[in-house]
Amino acid sequence: MPEVAHAALVTVTDDSFDGTVLAADRPVVVDVWAEWCPPCHAISRSLAELAEEFAGRLTIATLDSDENPATTRRYQVMSLPTLLVFRRGELVGSLVGARPKNHLRQALERHLEE
Repeated sequence: MPEVAHAALVTVTDDSFDGTVLAADRPVVVDVWAEWCPPCHAISRSLAELAEEFAGRLTIATLDSDENPATTRRYQVMSLPTLLVFRRGELVGSLVGARPKNHLRQALERHLEE
């Protein structure tokens, strides 16, 4: 995938998670993924495009579960990909498994309306 497609995505780690996600002033969707996970790669392009589409309204971040096991355990992520939705520092929703881009868009829009 071209690097420019990832420009709108934010990478978070165990160390940066609280400051980037929990302290954010807008909703944050965290894509928990792994290199070995084919469905994770399947939705990565859609998430990168949606990050540009939703810029300024919500943030889409990525978290490599293998490199950041503390956060993965903290939110009890058992399947990949998992999208975790945070608002004002609280987990308010999740979506497990790959979905088509239009389904992802609708799910994100619902979290903006809450």
